[in-house]
Amino acid sequence: MVQVLGVLDAFDPDEIEADLSSGVLKIRFGDGKVCVMNRQTAAQQIWLAEGASAWHFAWDQATGGWLDTKGRGDLRRVLSEVLSRRLRRQIAI
Repeated sequence: MVQVLGVLDAFDPDEIEADLSSGVLKIRFGDGKVCVMNRQTAAQQIWLAEGASAWHFAWDQATGGWLDTKGRGDLRRVLSEVLSRRLRRQIAI
């Protein structure tokens, strides 16, 4: 999550403000809406929530990445899609 925070810190603060505290990354968009990513240590997952959508990602040793438990993609791709939709331009994390 620290790596994602570093990427988000490069954005204009009028578009995105990101804060990381106690394993919870809050991404605030210019319109006031929030996307939250947090570690679920007991479940060994990372959860992502934005609006009415939520994803649970588990570490996949074979790919070396965090994959959605319902087969909806890896964390970087899903987060990139959320940011792209919210900012109305192509974003790659």
